Amino acid sequence: MTVEVVTLGCRLNAYQSEAIRARAAEAQLRDAVVINTCAVTGLAVRQSRQAIRKLRRTRPNARIIVTGCAAQTEPETYAAMPEVDLVLGNGEKLKADSYAGLGERTHFALQRISVNDIMSVRETVPQMVESFDSHTRAFLQVQNGCDHRCTFCIIPYGRGNSRSVGMGEVVAEARRLTEKGYAEIVLTGVDLTSYGSDLPGQASLGALVQKILKLVPELKRLRLSSLDSIEADPILMRAIAKEERLMPHFHLSAQSGDDLILKRMKRRHARADTVRFCNDVRRLRPEAAFGADLIAGFPTESEAMFQNTLSLMDEAGLCFLHVFPFSPRKGTPAARMPQLKPGVPKDRAALLRAKGAAMEQARLATLVGQTKDVLVEKDGKGHTPCYAPVRLQTAAERGMILKTRLTGMADGFLLGSAA
Repeated sequence: MTVEVVTLGCRLNAYQSEAIRARAAEAQLRDAVVINTCAVTGLAVRQSRQAIRKLRRTRPNARIIVTGCAAQTEPETYAAMPEVDLVLGNGEKLKADSYAGLGERTHFALQRISVNDIMSVRETVPQMVESFDSHTRAFLQVQNGCDHRCTFCIIPYGRGNSRSVGMGEVVAEARRLTEKGYAEIVLTGVDLTSYGSDLPGQASLGALVQKILKLVPELKRLRLSSLDSIEADPILMRAIAKEERLMPHFHLSAQSGDDLILKRMKRRHARADTVRFCNDVRRLRPEAAFGADLIAGFPTESEAMFQNTLSLMDEAGLCFLHVFPFSPRKGTPAARMPQLKPGVPKDRAALLRAKGAAMEQARLATLVGQTKDVLVEKDGKGHTPCYAPVRLQTAAERGMILKTRLTGMADGFLLGSAA
C-alpha cells in the first residue's frame, strides 16, 4: 500500500505533507501512515494523539510515523505511545534518507526517535512539490522558522530560526506549478513577512511577489498567507496597489486589540498598526478583505482589554477569523503568567467567533449583485479574489476561473451562476 499522510495545522504543514509524500515515495516506503502534527495550542497536541490512536485502530498493520511541530517539541511523548513506530523531527521529515530502510518493522525497534536540534538548521531547501492531493490551489513554501519569541508561542522551538528560500528557486517552483495547471499559488511560511532578511541583497516579500508575477506571467493568481502588518515593506504595498493578480485578501497575525496585552505577548506591533495597515490597503485596493489570528483569554486580559479586541474587529474591518482560546504551552513565558479563570478564554473565543461570523455575513451581502472571477474547486464551490466562498449553480470544470454573477446567499456561501 502507498503512504498515507495526515496533515494537522497550518498551510505550511499542508505544503510539507506533499513533500513528505514525495520523499517517502523516493525511499520506497510502503504501508505506512505519516502524521504531520501541529503544536500551536494544547488542543492541537491532544488532537494529534487522538488521531494517532484512531489510525492504529483503522490501520492495525501499518507503520505509524509521527512528525511535525508537536513531534519536534516533545518527541518523548509520542515515542512513549504504543501506537507509534517512529518519531521524526521537522528537520528530518523532508529528507528521503529518513524513510529509507523502513520497510522492516525491526528497524523501528532499534530507533524510535530521530529528532535533531532544529536551531542548528541554517537553510530552507526548496522541495519541488509537483502536485497537491485534493487541492485546486498550490501552496509554495518560501520561508520557515521565526526569529521572534512571542511569550505564548512554542512554534520557534518546533521550526527553528527564520530562513528563506532563494528567489530563483521560488520562481522556478512557481513556474513549474503553473505549468502543472494550478491557477492560484499561495505563498506560505511561519513568518512570511520576514522573507529575505537572511538573504543577500535587497530580498523582501514585496520584491519576491514582484519577481514571481513578472517572471511567471502565466500565473493567474498569487495569494499570501498570514502577514505581520508591521513588516509589510514598501515594495509589497506597491504590489498590492498595482498587481491585480495579487489577491486582495490579507490575513493578519493580530492576536489582540489591546496594547498592554500585545506588549505582554511581546508582539512588535500596536493596535494602531493593524488599523493603519488595513486602512492603507483599502485605499490601494478598495475591494480588499481582511482576516486575523486572535487569541482570547491571554493571561491578565481584563474584560476591558477583551473589549478592545472586539472593537478592533470593527475598526480594522476584520471578519475572517482564526480564534484561539489561550492555552499555556509548557516552556513559554506566558505559561508562567497569572492565568484567567477556567472557561473564560473559551467563552471569550466564542464571542469573537460569533462577531466574526456576523461580520463575514455582512461582507458577503455587499457582494450580492456583483460579478467576480471564481476559482472553481471541488463539489461545485469556489472562492472570489477576496476569498469570499461561493456555491456555483453552473456546472464548471474544477481548476478553471469562472466569471460569476453573484445572485444571493445561503448557508454561509454566496450563490453564483456563469455571467
